Amino acid sequence: FIEGYRKAQLIDVREPKEFDGGHILGARNVPSTQFRQRYKEIRPDKPVYLYDQSGARSARAAMFLKKKGYTQLFQLQGGFKAWTGKVKSKN
Repeated sequence: FIEGYRKAQLIDVREPKEFDGGHILGARNVPSTQFRQRYKEIRPDKPVYLYDQSGARSARAAMFLKKKGYTQLFQLQGGFKAWTGKVKSKN
């Protein structure tokens, strides 16, 4: 995950409040509750890196994208809680 996420589309599927509280630098927020409506914002021709707080929501998002024909899907194991890289927050 760490090796490739900078060159890919990094998608945070947590809710905006969680995202604003802190997210991986460079991530875009597409909340899981809006995912079905907004997944077209994610390009199918580029790798997609997904994460949430612990892994459950990003797993569902990955399954959904896979059904829509996306092939280069990656998930952050352990979610944001396990992230040790750069973080940006609005607080």
